[in-house]
Amino acid sequence: MPQMNMVQAINDALRIAMRRDKRVIVLGEDVGKVGGVFRVTSGLFDEFGDQRVVDTPLSEGGIVGCAVGMALYGLIPIPEIQFADFIWPAYDQIVNELAKYRYRSGGEYPANMVIRTPVGGGIRGGHYHSQHPEAQFVCVPGLKVVVPSNAYDAKGLLLASIEDPDPVIFLEPKRVYRAAKGEVPEGAYQVPLGSAAIVRPGDRVTVVAYGAMLYEALDAAAKAAAEHNVQCEVIDLRTLWPLDVDTVTESVKKTGRLVVVHEAPKTGGFGAEIVSLVSERAFYHLEAPPQRVTGFDTPFPYTLEMEYMPLSHRILPAVLSVARA
Repeated sequence: MPQMNMVQAINDALRIAMRRDKRVIVLGEDVGKVGGVFRVTSGLFDEFGDQRVVDTPLSEGGIVGCAVGMALYGLIPIPEIQFADFIWPAYDQIVNELAKYRYRSGGEYPANMVIRTPVGGGIRGGHYHSQHPEAQFVCVPGLKVVVPSNAYDAKGLLLASIEDPDPVIFLEPKRVYRAAKGEVPEGAYQVPLGSAAIVRPGDRVTVVAYGAMLYEALDAAAKAAAEHNVQCEVIDLRTLWPLDVDTVTESVKKTGRLVVVHEAPKTGGFGAEIVSLVSERAFYHLEAPPQRVTGFDTPFPYTLEMEYMPLSHRILPAVLSVARA
C-alpha cells in the first residue's frame, strides 16, 4: 500500500473522481498549470485540460457563484478557495444560494458540489492566511462540513463528499498537508460523512479534536498517560456537521469528563456547540465542568503564532484539571 501525505491523497481523490465522472470540474485561482498554491491540483490540468481544470480570475464570489450554476445544471464542480480567509466574498453565495437550493426546490435541484479550502495556522501566514472559520458554516442548514486530519481520511472523505447530494465545505488543515503521512489504498474508497474515529482509547478524560489539532491532543494524551497516569480517550471528529454526537456522548458517559480542542477563537466556536450537545445528552454523567482549549479571541497573530494556537502544552493542564476535579 503506497505512502501518501495529505496533498497527494487529495490529489489522488480528485483524479479518481474526474476519471470516472466527466461531470466533475475543478476550478479556482491557479489550480490549472500551476497546480494550486499548495500544489494540491498538480498534474490535473495536463490530464484533463482547460475545460475541466479551470483557472479563474481572483474573485471568490465569482468562483463560487459560477460553481453553483454548474451544479444546478448537473455538473459536479469542486471549487478551490486559495485560503479560507478569502472565502468571505463568497459567503453570500454559499449561505443564501448554495445551502438553500435543495430545500427550496423540494429536492428537485440539489446543488452537488464540494468547496475545498486550506485552513489554520502553523505556516507563519499571519492574519489573512491562518484562520479556521468552521463555526460560520456549521451553523448554516443545508451545508456539511468536513475537516480531515490525515491522508487516508482526506482521500476517503473527499470521495464521499463528491458523491454526497448536499454541498460540502471541505476544510484542509494546511499545517499537516505534508507532515501527515500514512498508508493510503490505491483506487476508490470512502470514509462515511458523519462518523468520528476513536484514535486513542481511554477511560479518564474524553478529548475531542479535529484537523491539525488532533496531533496536539494526542501528544497531550501521551504525556498525561506517561507522566500522570491519566488515560485519555481521543476522538477525531473528521466530520463537524453532521456531528457524530453519539460517539462523543458514549465516550463522555464512560469517562465523565470532556475537553474540546480547536484552533478557532473560543467565543462562538464549535467547541461550545459540542459542550452543549454533550451536556444535553450526558449531563448526569459529567463529573467535572467541560473545558475548551482554543485559539484566543483576537485576530490570528504573526510573531505570536505558536502562543495563539492550542498546542499540547496548553491542552495538558486542561486535561489534568478535569481529571482531578
